[in-house]
Amino acid sequence: MDRLQAMTVFVRVVESGSFSAAARLMHLGQPAVSKAVAQLERQLGVQLLLRSAHGLTPTDAGQRYFERVVRIVSDAEDADAAARDSTLSLQGRLRVAVPTTFGRIQIVPRLGELLKEHPQLKMDIELDDRRVDLVMEGIDVAIRVGPLNDSTMIAKRLARGRRSVLATPQYLEQSLALETPEDLGLHQAVTYARDDGVRYTFRQQEREMTATLRPRLNLSAAEGIRAAVLADLGLTIAADWMFRPELECGTVVRCLTDWSLPPVDLWVVYPSGRLTSAKARAFSDFVAGVIGDLEMVPRSMH
Repeated sequence: MDRLQAMTVFVRVVESGSFSAAARLMHLGQPAVSKAVAQLERQLGVQLLLRSAHGLTPTDAGQRYFERVVRIVSDAEDADAAARDSTLSLQGRLRVAVPTTFGRIQIVPRLGELLKEHPQLKMDIELDDRRVDLVMEGIDVAIRVGPLNDSTMIAKRLARGRRSVLATPQYLEQSLALETPEDLGLHQAVTYARDDGVRYTFRQQEREMTATLRPRLNLSAAEGIRAAVLADLGLTIAADWMFRPELECGTVVRCLTDWSLPPVDLWVVYPSGRLTSAKARAFSDFVAGVIGDLEMVPRSMH
């Protein structure tokens, strides 16, 4: 068995958790699967798997090796599929990183469409608000919101989304009037920031006004922002999609609607130094279709 075949066997063993399951997936005999892993261990001079009554788990060295070779195997499968027929269903594993709230509200509920189209596709989705290191964590494709700080990634802007001042009707009923951006300083704000004030520039035709939010509550995750706003603890400035279900039913409303804020960019990013796989491109196209259904900013704001 050549090196790539042995790597593929090892990947399937780790993914399935046993020699027998990997053998069934690859239509091989179990002795051949066990022999391929032993061959890799001899070549590398390290133990890759721990064998116990509960099954197989990778050693530390095995986990590091798996994280590297799973990408090699995936790229090889993509190359084979492209050579045979570009219309074939995608297969293998795709590792994706998506901001928590965007993933929960916009992506996960629609994933059935992508998985139905590609029944052999498997996905690992990292829902996380932090800026995941794509290379170190073996991520194939990620969605980013806002400005990009890492120029080493391959990035494509998918859309620009409208941002608004958002609050519940209950909060607004019990608070001071909110008629101009200057009034924001009199309100309780829920923000990501950890400083004393967050400044935003509003525009109304040719008129501009800068206003400062006074955070009453700082939170480190978008889910916390949502929970605080829905609990009537204050207003926030956020992309509309972050509160899309609540905006549609009136649980949350837009404020200062005759003023506009700079839009927020939505990006798809890939690790540099690697060919973008067909699976990653398919996910990017899927996300583009999802956000095509969202309310984006008017063209005049682009």
